Amino acid sequence: MAAVSLHVTMLLLWLGALAGSAMEGLSIPSTSDGPFLPRTVLFDPTLQPGSDDLPHSDPRLVKRVPLIYPEQIALALSTPDAMWVSWITGDAQIGEQVIPLDPTSVSSEVHYGTESGNLTFISTGTAEVYNQIYPYEGLLNYTSGIIHHVRIQGLAENTTYYCRCGDSARFAMSDEHTFRTLPYPGPDNYPSRIAIVGDLGLTYNSSSTLDLIASNGPSLLLMLGDFSYANQYTTAGTKGASCYSCEFPNSPTRESYQPHWDAWGRFMEPLVSTIPMIVIEGNHEIEPQADNVTFAAYKARFAVPHEESGSNSQLFYSFDADGIHFIMLGGYVDYNRTGEQFFWLKSDLEKVNREVTPWLVAAWHPPWYNSYRSHYQEAECMRLEMEDLLYEHGVDVVFAGHVHAYERCNIEFTTIDWTPVGLCISLLVMGVT
Repeated sequence: MAAVSLHVTMLLLWLGALAGSAMEGLSIPSTSDGPFLPRTVLFDPTLQPGSDDLPHSDPRLVKRVPLIYPEQIALALSTPDAMWVSWITGDAQIGEQVIPLDPTSVSSEVHYGTESGNLTFISTGTAEVYNQIYPYEGLLNYTSGIIHHVRIQGLAENTTYYCRCGDSARFAMSDEHTFRTLPYPGPDNYPSRIAIVGDLGLTYNSSSTLDLIASNGPSLLLMLGDFSYANQYTTAGTKGASCYSCEFPNSPTRESYQPHWDAWGRFMEPLVSTIPMIVIEGNHEIEPQADNVTFAAYKARFAVPHEESGSNSQLFYSFDADGIHFIMLGGYVDYNRTGEQFFWLKSDLEKVNREVTPWLVAAWHPPWYNSYRSHYQEAECMRLEMEDLLYEHGVDVVFAGHVHAYERCNIEFTTIDWTPVGLCISLLVMGVT
């Protein structure tokens, strides 16, 4: 637990220190000044390397609202003057025979304003359900509650807003939540803190991590894949092997316990209903099912600014946060130089205005450079396709997840024999790959 807290604190402070130094006119150290000598701390075997999942009976994971009331409320950045608000209504179903809910049976509204109790603005959005279907006898199918996404826009910068979501005609509105918008993009504007976490899971350690993030009051949360680990379970909710879905590599489908996603959404709500969360998919979000469907839960549950950034896919996109342009790439979708993601990336990089967003940060799930035996060079094909382009456009920092340890390295480019110490950061948390 102590190790987990240390890792997250370092990441939380990364842009906080950056902003403070910029405001004070101090020189910001860079790995371009290196290479630096590695700093090594011997592993403490008394530290707990992982922890068990929280039981679904934990009060934080239990549904606490009546049927049509909003739950699993979450915010996500859109454009600098807009925010996504997402939530779920109704009960999910699991069984051999499931009947999807009707998304048109309940409205998707967000009432918001700058004064508590005086929510004069109203925006409406879309609703959907998704299914996880297994065409095999004995496996349980799943259909979700109704998932709502509403984009509210025309927001002022650096402003506290109050909002409620739900269906006002049915008197089924959430409690009032608050959030604060970020400054508009500009070379001198930075969030006080950004929390960057990979492979969070739903364990007792995850709880400690989330508490630490909340106590540091970040302006934004970046989640770099592998969120709930629902695919670590059978469809009946029993725990599989340490990587249950990996046990059958040639199977066209993989078992997954989708109610674990609902538990994770409730677990995250206290934080992400007040702080925007940006996500990118990991390998545990693939969740293949019948008819070659993948990423069903990820695509339905999370609102991301892909259309706002000219992307046709929720699996790769970009956004601005103050003086930073973030590029979120998909490590489990076509990244070849002839593919859609590569062409989108090239176009996006060409549009970056470094006078407005001088920092260029890229993130994806599987790291290109790491020293972990199980994942060493696992993303080498992606690196060979995309590294030249990112280098050409001067990406400053790269964040990745997947390797459940804190690791960073000097600036690397087409390097096989690299030294871990400065820039490439691979994140924490859960203890299951």
